[in-house]
Amino acid sequence: MSAPLIKGWCPGALRPMETGDGLVVRVRAHGGRLSQDQARGLADLAKRHGNGLIDLSARANLQLRGITDHAAIVGGLAEIGLIDADQASETRRNILVTPFWRQDDGAQKLARDLTEALAASDLPLPGKFGFALDTGENPVLRDSSADIRIERAGHGYHVLADGALSSAPATMRNAIATALDLARWFVESGGVHDGRGRMRKHLAQGAALPANFACPLEAATPFSPSPGLTPQGRMVALEFGQIHAETLAALANLAPLRLTPWRMLLLEGCDHQPALPGLIIAPDDPLLRVVACTGAPGCSQALGPVRDLARQLAPSVPSGGMLHVSGCLKGCAHPGAADITLVARGEDFALGYDCKAQDANHSSHPKADLLANPTLLMTRT
Repeated sequence: MSAPLIKGWCPGALRPMETGDGLVVRVRAHGGRLSQDQARGLADLAKRHGNGLIDLSARANLQLRGITDHAAIVGGLAEIGLIDADQASETRRNILVTPFWRQDDGAQKLARDLTEALAASDLPLPGKFGFALDTGENPVLRDSSADIRIERAGHGYHVLADGALSSAPATMRNAIATALDLARWFVESGGVHDGRGRMRKHLAQGAALPANFACPLEAATPFSPSPGLTPQGRMVALEFGQIHAETLAALANLAPLRLTPWRMLLLEGCDHQPALPGLIIAPDDPLLRVVACTGAPGCSQALGPVRDLARQLAPSVPSGGMLHVSGCLKGCAHPGAADITLVARGEDFALGYDCKAQDANHSSHPKADLLANPTLLMTRT
């Protein structure tokens, strides 16, 4: 199996990425929220200048696919307030906000303050380095990709490094400064190599946090996202994290949208259950148990199509389990370990258990055999 190309950076609105179906443009919504006008505007841009497909990423960003006129996209995003001043500011603004924020919990103010601080900073942070604002009574983003986290702690906050068991206390007044001090420590202590680096790996290699990051970290109550009603509105899941422009426009007519890292959208203040194509509204839908990337031909690095296979195998995945079907060893759709992993490698699929895509080496099966006998997935001998 040939090794995939590791680019080491993510696309943005100002720096698109070429792939199998054209340019991919990633849009970072401010505060993790789209107004109804912004959502309608994105849907229109995706239809007029792309193939009409929009992905919701694991960092709660939207990706417009098949873009043919990048300049028109940039102009359109500027008109609806979804563009940064320059590429450096855009690259640093990797901010994940809990979709369950309330008006009084400080999340949106922290997001605005962090955005301004990062834009004014000259820290050479890696392109994949990110922040999470997890301000609810119980954190829900600990399994989502972020390097520095701000969480609620009593009447204040604490700032913690991903992978650490301790944190630094903070207030609304100094939480952003504390987070940026931690980011600066990461850079100055050697966390960046050739423009790349992540906090968890840096700590695992022995880096010692600053002395003020010594407060023991309390365990979080396990959280499992699911479609349905929440105090903030209705959550709907997207099949394979993808939505058509027409469906996005229809949702925009119902409510403002909060983006999540779970390939779900939260319809703010809405209790209506939309019946639209590509949405998953039942919490026990088998498609919630499968993850699959774009695959071939949409991704130029994929060694085969994957989503149709994942869709057909979904009913065979045990309740509570997860099947990850990846087009290549990178495992972009699910970088972590899954209960069952299949990786395309031309004519067949490599199979693995409790592993990441690059470690799927238990056995190999043609697609036809997997479809004819899905129990092959459960055979761990």
